[in-house]
Amino acid sequence: MGENRSGGSAPTVLRMVLGKRLRHLREQAGVSFEEAARAIEVTALTVRRIEKAEVGLRIPYVRELLRLYGVPATEADDFLTLAREANRPGWWYTYRDVLPDWFSAYVSLESEASVIRLYEPHYVPGLLQTHDYATALMRVGFPNETRKEVARRVALRMKRQDLLAKPGAPALWAILDETVLRRPVGGPAVMRAQFDRLAEALDMPKVRIQIMRFGVGAHPGAFGPFHHFRFGFSELPDIVYTESLVGAVYVDRPDDVVSHLEVLDRMSVQAEPVTRTRGLLGELRKEL
Repeated sequence: MGENRSGGSAPTVLRMVLGKRLRHLREQAGVSFEEAARAIEVTALTVRRIEKAEVGLRIPYVRELLRLYGVPATEADDFLTLAREANRPGWWYTYRDVLPDWFSAYVSLESEASVIRLYEPHYVPGLLQTHDYATALMRVGFPNETRKEVARRVALRMKRQDLLAKPGAPALWAILDETVLRRPVGGPAVMRAQFDRLAEALDMPKVRIQIMRFGVGAHPGAFGPFHHFRFGFSELPDIVYTESLVGAVYVDRPDDVVSHLEVLDRMSVQAEPVTRTRGLLGELRKEL
């Protein structure tokens, strides 16, 4: 993946994993891109794109590649079953009318991550927002959309939150700048409910929230928000996500990912400890 701006068909995590497995099988079999391409009558570029999950896994292609790579029939059948699953749209497909392609990749990563670490300097993370807080943000972010369109965006955000309650939910570790909690969104009543939601989230066994106080001053994450994903697949490296107004960047180069992780580790030391979060939320809530 390297450092890419998302575009075209957004890959699912499973498709990314299977693409990397195909690359490993090809290399293990000593087959070149050109030889693989001739076997399925495509260009070498297409084989590269299959391995990078930039295109769908066409079952006839995959079947022939597995045969070429000498994969036993039973293993090939299991691989093809996973390929068919990878080609099916994710649950978020029904929200495609309000889901930009560059963000559908994010939802796929979020849905399959085992650990999500993030820094947010502006707003409460989507996985922890209340309905009213999310609605207020969407109305500001999409001022020309109808109430129905805004409601669809909010419904998608609320659906994403099912992730935290499912068996095998990822560990979520969020560092929030104090600005997040002092910026009024939707009015005092909305903010009080949002504070309560954050306090409730602290009761979830896999959720950790820290607050970066103003008094810390300059810190290494001040350049902007970013999210780090770790997965339970050995084939899939850690991925860092950063967002702009009209797109996103997904980074998996090891050195770049390590740089982001080092920043998160340093901020986790500078921020208030998790044991102080509930008390701070209560103090800030009273100021509303």
